[in-house]
Amino acid sequence: MPEIGRSPSRSALGTPAALRAVPMTPQPGSIRIRPATPPDVPLIGALIRELAEYERLQHACFVNEQRLHAHLFGPSPRAEVLILEHGAPVGFALFFHTFSTFECAPTLYLEDLFVRPAFRRKGVGERALRHLARLAVERGCRRFEWAVLDWNRPAIEFYEKLGAKLLDSWRFCRLDGEALKRLAQEEGLPDARR
Repeated sequence: MPEIGRSPSRSALGTPAALRAVPMTPQPGSIRIRPATPPDVPLIGALIRELAEYERLQHACFVNEQRLHAHLFGPSPRAEVLILEHGAPVGFALFFHTFSTFECAPTLYLEDLFVRPAFRRKGVGERALRHLARLAVERGCRRFEWAVLDWNRPAIEFYEKLGAKLLDSWRFCRLDGEALKRLAQEEGLPDARR
């Protein structure tokens, strides 16, 4: 694995060649799930870029290893990462806690689950979700939530098979970029009367 601060050779996609998985079929007991450590930051960055490519969102992916390190391993960590391995890294799960006011309890929120294409439909994703569900229960969470892109039918069907419910009546709201800065600076916004 490349060391932090060194520039490994990169493929045409920008992912370090040494971090790409060799296609192989994992045996059920051979999948290892472990918490990420600081030396995993380059790997996590590479996997995030692979996820962005899969989701067709490379234009919105601004992975910065220094910020990633600070937010995962700094004095006030904002998220946690699990590394999914089968001899070599095959994916990751990035998650954090939110709080449900109605449940009056924490929620484990899965921001991203990514399994490299050669390892999909081989039990890696299911093992990761089961691991996270156990972690949620151990931490006193009453919910385990995540989002899925509406065009990702294989993932939707997989999640439903595991018992997840799609919440059709809910929509995500997002403020970013200039809209976020503008709202943060404005005082006394006018009523939004119709």
